[in-house]
Order: sequence, then C-alpha cells, then structure tokens
Amino acid sequence: MQRREERLPREARLLLAVVALQFVGTGLVLPFHVLYLHEIRGFDLSTVVLLLAIPPVAALALLGPSGAAVDRFGARRLTIVNLLLFATSSAVFATATNPAVAALSLLANGLAQGIAWPASQALVAAAVPSAQQQRFFGVNFTLLNVGIGVGGIVGNLLVDADDLVSLQAIYAIDAAGYLPALLLMIGPLRGVGNRAAADTQKTVEPVIGYRSLLRQPIVASLFALGFLSSFVGVSQMRAGLPAFARSVADLSTHTLGLIFTIDTVVIIGAQMLVLRRLQGRRRTRALGALGLLWAGAWLAMALSGLTAGTRAATFFALGFALIFGFGETLRPIIPSLVNDLAPTHLRGRYNAINAAGFQLAGVVAPPVAGLLIGRGHEAAYIAVVVVAALTLTAFAVRFVEPRLPRHANGLAPAPGSAPEQLHQEAALDVAA
Repeated sequence: MQRREERLPREARLLLAVVALQFVGTGLVLPFHVLYLHEIRGFDLSTVVLLLAIPPVAALALLGPSGAAVDRFGARRLTIVNLLLFATSSAVFATATNPAVAALSLLANGLAQGIAWPASQALVAAAVPSAQQQRFFGVNFTLLNVGIGVGGIVGNLLVDADDLVSLQAIYAIDAAGYLPALLLMIGPLRGVGNRAAADTQKTVEPVIGYRSLLRQPIVASLFALGFLSSFVGVSQMRAGLPAFARSVADLSTHTLGLIFTIDTVVIIGAQMLVLRRLQGRRRTRALGALGLLWAGAWLAMALSGLTAGTRAATFFALGFALIFGFGETLRPIIPSLVNDLAPTHLRGRYNAINAAGFQLAGVVAPPVAGLLIGRGHEAAYIAVVVVAALTLTAFAVRFVEPRLPRHANGLAPAPGSAPEQLHQEAALDVAA
C-alpha cells in the first residue's frame, strides 16, 4: 500500500483524473482524418495532405509566444484557452463541408497544440512537488496511452467508413472530452498555476527572453533533446514506420495494427515499474539507454525489411514493438528534467524551447521518411534513424550530463545548495 507521504497532492490527482477520458477522444479520431476528408467529404488527396500539415506548422509558430504568455499570464489561463481551442476545432471539423472550414478547424487545432505543451507542463510543475514530478509524468503518460488505446478500439467498433454520421459522432465525442478538464480549470484547480504565483518570482528574478536563454548551452540542449527524441520516436512511428512496414517489409495491416497495440501494452504494463527503478538515478543515463533501445528497435525493423513477406519479418516487426515500447517508458524523464531545471518564472519558456524541438521533428520526419522510402533508399532511411538515436545517447551522456545540476538530473542536491537557489543562479548567469 502506498505510504501517505508518497501520495500525489490533491491537485495532481485531479489533473490525472481526466487524462484517460480526454485522450479517448484522441484515440477515436486519430486513424480517420484522411478517410473523413478524402472519402467522406470528397477533398482531393493533395488538398488533404496540405490541410493536415497545418496543425504542426501552426503549433511550431506559436510555441515561442505561448511560452512567454504562460510566464506572463499563468499556466491555468493558457490551459483554458488551449482546451477551448481543442474542443472548438473538433466540433467545427465535424461540419467541414469545404476545405476552408477544414483549414480553420485544423488551424485552431495547431494553435491549441502550440499552447498545450508549455501550459500543461508549467501547470504540472506548479501543482506537483519536484520530487514527485517524474512519477506524475509517468502515470500521466500511462493514462494517455490507455485513453488512446481504448479510443482506438471503440472507434473501430463505432465507425462505418461509408457513414458520415458515425464520423461526425466521434469528432463530437472528441470535442466533449475536453470539457471535464475545462471544468477542473475553472473550478477545483482555479488556484493553481495563476499569474500571481509567477509574479512572486519576478520580484527577485529578471524577465529573460529566448535569445538570452538559448545562449546558455544547457537551455539550448532542451531543444535538441526534444528534437532527437521526437524524430526517432513518435514522429517516425506516425510517418516512417507505416511506410516501411507496408512498402519494404510487406507486412499486413493486421501486423501493423499489432505493432501499435504491443507498443501501447508495454507502456501501460511497464511504465511505473521502470520509473520506480529510475528513482534517484541519473536521468541522462536513462536518456542514453533510451537512444540505445530505439536504435536496436529500428535495427529490428531493418531485419524485417530484409526478410520481407516471411514469418521472420513479422517476428522482427513485433520485436521492434516490444523494444520500442520499453524505450517509450523512459520518455517521461524529459519533462521532469526540463521543469526541475527551469526557474519558476521561466517555466513557460523552458517548456516551449523543449516543445519546439519536438514539434519541429514532427514537421521534418514525414518528408524525410517519404523521400527516402518512396525512392527506394530504405537502407539510408534506417541509417538516418539509427544515427539519430545514437546521437541522442551521446548527446545526453557526454554533453548534457556534465552541465546539468544534480537536482535536475534526478539526484539529491549537493549539501548546502537548494534547487531554487540553483534555478536563480542559472537565470542570473543567462542575464549577465
């Protein structure tokens, strides 16, 4: 039984209470965007591709301003805006009878994404003590995957590919899924992550812009960590993996679905065990292990390509899913590291820098995968992804670790140095 002193604060438990419900809607609609726009609404495929590029580009453009807005107005207010934009986007998308309406809907979605990361991460940092943030992010990531997994199963049961109403219904459910979180922000959590909390620090800390922050190597490294972890991980799972599995490894759609299922099951089953084992250990070493695991996973996928169309190809592909999913259990380390490093009044900017790298990878990964795999350069594609994974390992251990304060690396601070004092010294070093 969990000891009382280890329990997450009430505010943190409330934040977690709505995660799975919110992401059920995401799982419902995730597989059906192209089908809905192309086959149901009748938009040209080239138009659909352009429309679906709007959210990541809009999110990337807004990350800088949204990070600064979080620091100025507070994380809770920006989270409310973000939830309203997400809900509006899904509701409007269900009525998108022409490309202009679809574009407005997807623009709202991209703006919401641009606000979501810095606002939500700063809100968590305000609600959860530093020592418990890594566990919170782990539970949050597990619930997120549970929600998406359940949503995917329910979506496959509810959706008729020829029925407009069934597709409109899942987008309406997705929109409604944001309402519980919105009610929490304006009700029980109205005292968390407000501007007043940020202003307390501004009385002793200077406001620092992105240019000054990025001149500090350890802060700039947050961008690189976001980019590398996303480029090798989630961005390739969405873009490169389906293309490689179908075009190169000749895997069935059933096997492709099984890859995503195994990945989700591994995360749900192993997440908390892994984070318990990592408690008190160097986060940079765990990120180094993440890079090695993902390099191994993509090499397994390469073997699937070399044995295309055989049972061995399926075996290697499922091995990819197991290794990749285990690596994903290490991902919650990154937001914990970022928020432990960030001074209170700069959390929005720090999280925006990390998120910008993550979002840029989402923009870059699809064309890289499409160009290399589409032109028959599958070996080059695997090489690019594996080298990026190994670069993540080397970067975390050789560059980030020597520059990272002990408390941000998951270790107890050196005697006589409080984490907030280290935050203040880092911020003043940047401003100097």
